[in-house]
Amino acid sequence: MASPSRVEVLTLFRSLLRTARDFPDYNIREYTKRRTIDGFRQNKDLSDPSKVTAAFSDGRAQLEVAKRQAVVYSLYAPKVKSVMELKQ
Repeated sequence: MASPSRVEVLTLFRSLLRTARDFPDYNIREYTKRRTIDGFRQNKDLSDPSKVTAAFSDGRAQLEVAKRQAVVYSLYAPKVKSVMELKQ
């Protein structure tokens, strides 16, 4: 498999952040966003094509897991919102 292009990497990043918004629970939503951003920052200096490809495929696998988990969490959404989500 060829090394992913910049557009593909940015698309994966946006997809992960978009999937994070689907979690009904504040803590899990913020954790997913933070983990996505940290993961991309950690891998931004990769230059070896095989490592870039491996990191990209791992990111795609994480996206699929996050999508499935968002569906499961939406089925069992908490009845009460977190205090971080309440309007003042």
